[in-house]
Amino acid sequence: MKLKNTLGVAIGSLIAATSVSALAQGQGAVEVEAFGKHYFTDSSRDVQRDGELYGAGISYFLTEDVSLGLSYGEYHDLTSQDPVGAGGHKNIKGSLTSLDATYHFGQPGVGLRPYVSAGAAHQSIGQADRGGRDSSTFANVGTGVKYYFTENFFAKASVDGMYNIDANEGEWMAGLGVGMNFGGSTRQVAQVEPTPEPAPAPIVDTEPEPEPELVRVELDVKFDFDKAQVREESYSDIKNLADFMQQYPQTSTTVEGHTDSVGTDQYNQRLSERRAQAVRDVLVNQYGVESQRVDSVGYGESRPVADNSTEEGRQINRRVEAEVEAQVR
Repeated sequence: MKLKNTLGVAIGSLIAATSVSALAQGQGAVEVEAFGKHYFTDSSRDVQRDGELYGAGISYFLTEDVSLGLSYGEYHDLTSQDPVGAGGHKNIKGSLTSLDATYHFGQPGVGLRPYVSAGAAHQSIGQADRGGRDSSTFANVGTGVKYYFTENFFAKASVDGMYNIDANEGEWMAGLGVGMNFGGSTRQVAQVEPTPEPAPAPIVDTEPEPEPELVRVELDVKFDFDKAQVREESYSDIKNLADFMQQYPQTSTTVEGHTDSVGTDQYNQRLSERRAQAVRDVLVNQYGVESQRVDSVGYGESRPVADNSTEEGRQINRRVEAEVEAQVR
């Protein structure tokens, strides 16, 4: 019961931590989680097919999609299958330490992210019919789904298959967990005081009303090679576009992502979509432009504006573009 109470405190702490300022998901992020799993043992050991594994883990994101994680859990409610001596069924204690690589599908951010995993584990567990502990090495495969309620807080459901290499037997677990994601690219944007609008000139009744004038704001954001993170120096340009759209609420725009020609067409198409989505997220989530007024699209490497055979040309082609027009009098 002590471990269950500790787990409850950990879960409560994770939920309370959602009030902390959000840090972006992505490469370099760290996830911590608490979990509980139902453990189905193999039949050759003198253990009932009933038990729970409670524990916690920590993962580091090598890329936006791939993480490497270490977890530790302790078994509870495991008993011997047959009575042991006059004491009846014996309570069996044990622990499981796992190292797993996980690939996440979908885009980082709020919403659903399925995943698959593979790795290895070390199990130390008591023996029902004789003293001491039994140690085994497992090969793990798993699948599951995470739902991110915010950029930081998520819940997960999982199914894990475990192959006991030493005993040549298979086992499996099914579980639930909650966790926190933090420590990705921290965004620190300087607060710029808005320039006050000049007072409008008085209108003289004897003068004709001026003809409408078309004004335009264009955006050109550059990206590092094979990256979809918005550079720090690009935030001021994105803010200018957001301020213009806030001033003219009838406007809308489409954010267009592009890549250079390095890599496959399929990979570059996905990379261009991620770049466009990253700029859209800054406009909507950071600068308050309504989401229905901003679309995003990726064109991959299909629309170069410079020579992809040179480094200078490829740098120019790694971009996101957008423009907004409005008629003013």
